[in-house]
Amino acid sequence: MRDDAGDGPDADLGEDGGADYLITRRETPEGTLVAVCDAAVLGETFEGDGVSLDVTEEFYGGDEADPADADAVVQALYDADTANLVGEGCVGTAVDAGVIDADRVLTVGDTLHAQLLWL
Repeated sequence: MRDDAGDGPDADLGEDGGADYLITRRETPEGTLVAVCDAAVLGETFEGDGVSLDVTEEFYGGDEADPADADAVVQALYDADTANLVGEGCVGTAVDAGVIDADRVLTVGDTLHAQLLWL
């Protein structure tokens, strides 16, 4: 069961006991790259308008992925130099927080995708 206060041991877990979002962080020569996806879309492929988007375990999941709630997503995006986001939930969270401009969000198949680059 989810902790309604949002600060207990299950604060980063969704209603089914799984994470709402997954965050990975990688250091690159250009700085910190953050990849965020809705946990529910991990392993999915989305296609539309000549674009194919694979939400791979290798890039968005794996042992380096941290389960996260909306607050952790926003903090990770502010800590990033660049970021990739996939999923209606995490992209919506970023838009609501003012980190991503809604006009720059792409719809790919049945999901949303956004990229972030701090200059």
